[in-house]
Amino acid sequence: MKKIAIIGAGLSSLSAACFLAKAGFSVDVYDKNSMPGGRSQYFSEKGFTFDMGPSWYWMPDVVDQLFADLGEKRSDYFKLTRLDPAYQVFWSDFTSTLIPEKKEELIQLFDSFEDKGGEKLAKFLADAKIKYDVSMGSFIENPGLSITEFFQKDILTNALKLDIFKSVEKDIAQRFTSQKARDILNFPVLFLGERPNKIPSMYTLMNYADLELGTWYPEGGMNALAKGLEQVAIKFGAKFHYKTEVEEIVAKNGKVAGLKINGKQIDFDAIIAGADYHHVEQKLLPKEFRKYSEKYWDKRRMAPSSLIFYVGLNKRIEKLTHHNLFFDELLEDHGKEIYDDPKWPTKPLFYVCTPSKTDKNVAPEGHENLMILIPIATELEDTPEIREQYFEIILNRLEKHCGENLRENIVYKNSFCAVDFKNAYHSFKGNAYGLANTLMQTANLKPKIKSKLKNLYFCGQLTVPGPGIPPALISGKIAANQLMK
Repeated sequence: MKKIAIIGAGLSSLSAACFLAKAGFSVDVYDKNSMPGGRSQYFSEKGFTFDMGPSWYWMPDVVDQLFADLGEKRSDYFKLTRLDPAYQVFWSDFTSTLIPEKKEELIQLFDSFEDKGGEKLAKFLADAKIKYDVSMGSFIENPGLSITEFFQKDILTNALKLDIFKSVEKDIAQRFTSQKARDILNFPVLFLGERPNKIPSMYTLMNYADLELGTWYPEGGMNALAKGLEQVAIKFGAKFHYKTEVEEIVAKNGKVAGLKINGKQIDFDAIIAGADYHHVEQKLLPKEFRKYSEKYWDKRRMAPSSLIFYVGLNKRIEKLTHHNLFFDELLEDHGKEIYDDPKWPTKPLFYVCTPSKTDKNVAPEGHENLMILIPIATELEDTPEIREQYFEIILNRLEKHCGENLRENIVYKNSFCAVDFKNAYHSFKGNAYGLANTLMQTANLKPKIKSKLKNLYFCGQLTVPGPGIPPALISGKIAANQLMK
């Protein structure tokens, strides 16, 4: 039985642990934090339970397939509820739009935006489905180690349909004239690390995931997925070590020898690093085995960081749904202040998650649980004063849209920003969403899953296939398969 160490207990690491333990390896997982999930941890205060990071559950088919590949049923570990409406969009004129779960209602909604809008949407989603099927088929599980991975028959056959040389913004603008339709369809790429005019149209596959496959909520909160995977891994024999920081990767004769923890060496035959790639390679790995320099990392285009507020109210807010997007300012202007001229945004767009609309267990009776998120550039100054300034900006707008006073009803408030991303996750530049999914940072052009040090592999949002819950799970599976080979 080969001894495998996994650094980090985020979703990619949990996935790798499940596959390796099921295959009969001896697996030990080490994480500096107190629970599984990485960015999808949670905390509880004053009767409120807050998901700390991911809150959108998309692509349920990918998650269910992962459990099936492990010989398990996802439904044995947690239940899912499809949200209807999926989410709500607030506009500058103080109106809002509910995004319905049913396809026929979506068609009617887009007909209300523009002439033949529903017909255009149906064609757009049919094209997006092709991109989804090709990308989420054999393509997404490629390890990104060789250019020949692109020469698979189904990829070559559908290469033109992927529209990798056309931008998301151009694709949508050529099809739709109404600004509301454009904003709704451009929204899913907001966190991919670039403005819609620079993200390949291949990523309209996310519109298919959004509007066709739906938005879901796992009973018990987003950490339910991490807990479920941890249970599967333990069932197969994996062992978890929390509040345990890995200090060094030990090498001998050009291959993995073990880990140094609390000043002592623990021997292992192989390692999978699911913690931040930059941190592992630049801080834990001996210098002679580093594939990338600091200069290389500094040139990487990063997806945004985030300023997040966790707020508990002692009353309910009628106008909010589970997911709420505030597009009451210009998406283009906010995008420029994230990517082109990085600065704290002048008029930020923001997102409010209110899981208490769906789950009565995340807030005391009659109370509301809010997670408020503002996407921001990486490497910004992060101080308590700046956080408070933006809380006031957002609260003013939120009160106007909801038509009621909220300040006097706040019974709990906390925040999480760039400094916390670095401290909690060793996050490179304090990013929240990994590498930008630009054409020059896609597939084989991402940091490699295989290290120069023999028997060391990487998984997670800074390598293939990329950021997000489904890609993270797939990344762990890829790394496990490569190690087993």
